[in-house]
Amino acid sequence: MNQRLLLPPDLREWLREDHLALYVSDLVDQMDLKEIFNVYEEGDLRGRPPYHPAMMVKLLIYGYCIGKMSSRKIEEATYDDVAFRVLSCNQQPDHDSIAEFRKRHLNELGKLFVQVVELCERAGLVKLGDVAIDGTKIKANAAKRKSLTYKELTKGEKELERKIFELLGEAQRIDEEEDRKYGKGKRGNELPEELRKRETRLAKIRELKAQLEREAREAAEKEQQTAEEQKAARQRGEQIVKNYRRRKWTRDEGGDIVPKAKTQRNLTDPDSRIMKNVITGSWEQAYNAQIVVDGESKIIVAARVIQQTNDQEQLVPGLKEVEKNVGRMPERAIADAGYFSTAAVSDESLKAIDLYVPPNGREPQNKEMTEQASVRDKMWHKLRQQEGAEIYKRRNTTVEPVFAEIKHVRGFRQFVLRGLKKVEGEWNLICLSNNLLKLFRAKNQLKFA
Repeated sequence: MNQRLLLPPDLREWLREDHLALYVSDLVDQMDLKEIFNVYEEGDLRGRPPYHPAMMVKLLIYGYCIGKMSSRKIEEATYDDVAFRVLSCNQQPDHDSIAEFRKRHLNELGKLFVQVVELCERAGLVKLGDVAIDGTKIKANAAKRKSLTYKELTKGEKELERKIFELLGEAQRIDEEEDRKYGKGKRGNELPEELRKRETRLAKIRELKAQLEREAREAAEKEQQTAEEQKAARQRGEQIVKNYRRRKWTRDEGGDIVPKAKTQRNLTDPDSRIMKNVITGSWEQAYNAQIVVDGESKIIVAARVIQQTNDQEQLVPGLKEVEKNVGRMPERAIADAGYFSTAAVSDESLKAIDLYVPPNGREPQNKEMTEQASVRDKMWHKLRQQEGAEIYKRRNTTVEPVFAEIKHVRGFRQFVLRGLKKVEGEWNLICLSNNLLKLFRAKNQLKFA
């Protein structure tokens, strides 16, 4: 151990040839990182030169592949883990540099997900014969206790206004007394710490309250527009699909549109929502993470993050995302009952896809099919057939194992970042690493251009 190296070592020799870290390095070298590089080439860089962007991308992707998402854990690994030392070229970027790089380039890092999907298709791993779509609740980086209802926000706003008014009055009294005692202009008039904290909290509460009020007005306008469209459709003799969604707004005593009293927002991460964990039965501050998975290879071909607590309106956007990423629609799509709505399964953009989505509610007793059968009855009839039942069973072995690997094997149960846009980028990184691991296991099929 005390022997000095005569010649510079080849860092790759520190790992076996088939190591995942070397595969990640080779893969990143094949990626188009020009959007990341442009920031450094066009930006005004001052101080010490930045770490090489490709090296930082390799550290992040490899970290997400093996369950090290924290910037502090990655920094520690560049000292203690041979694979990370190889990827970092024996450099040790501190956790602030890693976190800042991820934050600055999160949008570009998220776009690499599509590049990996394209590599999977070139490797012959994306078939799109069957795809399954599903969502899971991932905890936000925010505490549920920091969520306040519209009623609590209104009450808190009034209470803070009263307290700040009292503090300002007290500060004015003290200033006048000290002016008389010491002479005017003889002391500083910095804002008291307590007042600064209260004013900051009041500004945040007002921001969230205004956001809820704006969303309530938009929901009311959309509801009015839908009602007018349905009225016109009825006059034309068209069949109307009923909407069973609960109204998100009400009117106050003055007749103005306001949010319902129990509508909530979180002070730490306002974009997150209170969602129910169906496994534990508990309520958590979370996001709804969506994926569409290829039935044969378990490659994630579409990934999204939404704020809605249910999946009823996500079938069409999810499958359109597949077409956007891969360039074509799947032959068949499978989803659970949470994705069913007459409007979704009847959507014109999905007419070429063979859908298997059971309707909510009880299965109808009448098993006969007629020309006048509803969309729900036709779907039930399809799923009753032996072929339809067997196809629907594939859902459990398609999408559930992917969530199990992400949550249980790699331990990703909570987002590190806050805000919908940042969370979307982080989820894309997670899904990218899932696909990269599938590629690694089938690497002999991949031929780079």
